[in-house]
Amino acid sequence: MKIYRSRAHLVATILIVALPFLFLLFFSKVVKIATGELFYDVFISIFRLLAAYILAAALGWCLAALFYRGSRSHVALPLFDVLQSFPIFAAVPFAAYYWGATNFTVIFFLTITIVWPICFNVISSLKLVRKDWVEAAEMSRLSGWNYFRYFLWPVTVPGLITGSIISLGEGWEALIATEIIVNVKPGLGTFFQRFSTHPTITFFGILGLLLIVFSINKIIWTPLLEKSHVMLEE
Repeated sequence: MKIYRSRAHLVATILIVALPFLFLLFFSKVVKIATGELFYDVFISIFRLLAAYILAAALGWCLAALFYRGSRSHVALPLFDVLQSFPIFAAVPFAAYYWGATNFTVIFFLTITIVWPICFNVISSLKLVRKDWVEAAEMSRLSGWNYFRYFLWPVTVPGLITGSIISLGEGWEALIATEIIVNVKPGLGTFFQRFSTHPTITFFGILGLLLIVFSINKIIWTPLLEKSHVMLEE
């Protein structure tokens, strides 16, 4: 699937991605923070969020595909709604006590935080599928891999991508909070905790984080969202 319209489009998006890292480099020099340490904090936090997202995307998609209709949905969907409303951070200190300040603790809580927007958006995509598409799939006797490839996957991609954008927005917030509560090091939580008494550094740290989130959305999620709708129409 071709995401970028032209080479100029690709170059422009790469420049957008480079912007937050150039900002962080400039920021580290101005406030005299070790550049390597700052970038390591950023990358280790991105790794944790990426690992949690992969797990959450797989789990959320499977839950949606299995329980979006039929008698099972009458039990599963209310249960999912309750789990989505559960105050996750109330359980973080207990998990940190039993599992310690580890990547597993952070990734586990990120996964159960961001899985629900993905799950519910995929469910919405499945419930909004045109009736003639469902009938066409039944008439074609699609099953197994062919059913997944030619029907189930294409109709769920828009919901998966929309849910990913929403869940990662929540994930960044949950990431910082979880790293601080768990007191896992290194990471962005460590950075913000270390400079919590320096408003200027904290402000520019937040600005750098917003630039990272913006650039990731611009280079990955926005093009994928546009292409997913085109793929669905085709």
